[in-house]
Amino acid sequence: MPFPITNQVQTAQQTTKHYGITSPISLALPKESDLALTQKLTEALKPFGVFEEELELQRRILVLGKLNTLVKEWIREISESKNIPASLIDNVGGKIFTFGSYRLGVHTKGADIDALCVAPRHVERTDFFSSFYEKLKEQEEVKDLRAVEEAFVPVIKLSFDGIEIDILFARLALQTIPENLDLRDDGLLKNLDIRCIRSLNGCRVTDEILHLVPNIENFRLTLRAIKLWAKRHNIYSNILGFLGGVSWAMLVARTCQLYPNAVASTLVHKFFLVFSKWEWPNPVLLKQPEDCNLNLPVWDPRVTPSDRYHLMPIITPAYPQQNSTYNVSVSTRNIMVEEFKQGLAITDEILQNKADWSKLFEAPNFFQKYKYVLNLRLRLMRHVSNRVGLVESKIRILVGNLEKNEFITLAHVNPQSFPGPKEGSEKEEFSTMWVIGIDFKKMEGSEHLNVDLTFDIQSFTDTVYRQAISSKMFEPDMKITAMHVKRKQLHQLLPDLVILKRRKHSTEGLRAMNESSVDLSLDSDNSMSMPSPTGASSSAAAKSGVSASPHSSTGTTTNSDSQGKADTSGGTAPVGGMCGFCGYVRAFLYFFGSLLTRYTWFYVAAEGSTAHLVESSSSRNTTNSPPLMGPPVGKRPVELHLHVVDDFLCLFQKMPSAELSDIPLLPANPIPVVKNSIKLRLSR
Repeated sequence: MPFPITNQVQTAQQTTKHYGITSPISLALPKESDLALTQKLTEALKPFGVFEEELELQRRILVLGKLNTLVKEWIREISESKNIPASLIDNVGGKIFTFGSYRLGVHTKGADIDALCVAPRHVERTDFFSSFYEKLKEQEEVKDLRAVEEAFVPVIKLSFDGIEIDILFARLALQTIPENLDLRDDGLLKNLDIRCIRSLNGCRVTDEILHLVPNIENFRLTLRAIKLWAKRHNIYSNILGFLGGVSWAMLVARTCQLYPNAVASTLVHKFFLVFSKWEWPNPVLLKQPEDCNLNLPVWDPRVTPSDRYHLMPIITPAYPQQNSTYNVSVSTRNIMVEEFKQGLAITDEILQNKADWSKLFEAPNFFQKYKYVLNLRLRLMRHVSNRVGLVESKIRILVGNLEKNEFITLAHVNPQSFPGPKEGSEKEEFSTMWVIGIDFKKMEGSEHLNVDLTFDIQSFTDTVYRQAISSKMFEPDMKITAMHVKRKQLHQLLPDLVILKRRKHSTEGLRAMNESSVDLSLDSDNSMSMPSPTGASSSAAAKSGVSASPHSSTGTTTNSDSQGKADTSGGTAPVGGMCGFCGYVRAFLYFFGSLLTRYTWFYVAAEGSTAHLVESSSSRNTTNSPPLMGPPVGKRPVELHLHVVDDFLCLFQKMPSAELSDIPLLPANPIPVVKNSIKLRLSR
């Protein structure tokens, strides 16, 4: 059995084998100071739970042993039912292999286990998802059993005695499965279907990595440190365009090849040194690619034109070689390279005894880093993990759209998702949010910058809905909301522990959200709500009338958090909480109906790059009597007008106030909004 991994530690003096596609950079042996720093690194990692207790490790081994026994029993039963000769049944075998972080020996407390069930040729995939699934269901220790047969890599997910396990299936063209089977043998791939090849790939890549590093223990400790650093710095997520576990493992393995005698403290420093200076898109390779003449697609930019556009290629060492980082975009690569440079500066200080290892693992405040933030929110009436995964897998498309905008230099998705704010509704609702930090270009010699994100976000939401419909995951209550928010407003959406900064009015802001109020004093420029496609059927209601009720004007100052509350009579209004243009469209429309008779226009008072939303009464002389929070002296206000036209909610800049009299009145009940615009005008 491949678990636990046998101790393959080699001393530095014994390292003579050549690893990798180039000669090592240095063969220097570790000094006493390097060993002391490595011990300090180990101690610094312990508080983060990256090491599992021996008792828990033994429990994992026991669970995998039980699962392996179940596989052998199941394959024997299948063999008997298919009239396999008795002489073969006794030796038919079957085996559970592990891969991923557990196989590499770097799993953390509570982490799941990736496993592969390998069966002989007479066992079909349909048997795995039928009879083996039923056999698992009979086990008392098995909970949360579910099969995902139509996935790109079909899998059975379960919890076995409290340990989460994902089991893949591969059927080999062999009569029996020997105990000493080495999955790195390329000959095993002959005559296999593509799903079995995909399932085998994880084990083959993991085993190759372990065979391509000079010292496994040094590799493991270094990888634990780098993975923790990446997670703390919000750059650990393959699905969002950063690097996943196997990619980080290959980068660390390449570092180990270049410094074969170095210990973990040195390797961490060399990791940042090598990859902060790496000339991307030159690929990272652990071994020379081999052609097995099996006609499987491999990464080769000389043959495949699309491979030439990969920005940060890290190539898996097992055939068929693939780029594990095809999701990386311009923004995510720039973010990671910048983090490599900062990591190098910190480890320089650590090696000079000017800082401790804890500094490397300090989590930067993502929400203080970016002045402009795009908030994505998925709302469902019930929690369905595959729909959350669908939206998350498409966020990189939105990042790609934003990168193409001529005024945006960088878009950074926070890999951590957050629970969305609860609306004041009796219905149970599940809500998940993602946050994207945006950097805009600094335009020289230009006072204003106009940015329109409407098409970028609309194409993203359209893609998600199309994918949900085609994969039969769409539900009428599935709604995606995208809104632009300012840094100072984030405390109303995110947990207090997330935003570590002093603020005077956070309590009032959170209370306002719970009371379903709409806050006009907060300074969001605009918002965007994208209901589900089925919402269009209700759009005809936009043409019916409603009598608007007067709404009291609330004077605000720059440091005020006073709230303008929506009239909630006759129903429960959803949360506003963000601003007058908040992304929760129904609440906004409900509130806007009462504003039409009171306010003629809104404008944004620009201060530096920060835009503040301000209301202006139609009865007020805007020249002689400015609002309480007006534009700074010498700055021209940016007018931002709303116009409801049939099914569309649009924002028009500098529209004459007289045109507002042509706006059709809104119905008494909130209506779904099909499309709207996000248009920003930022004053420099």
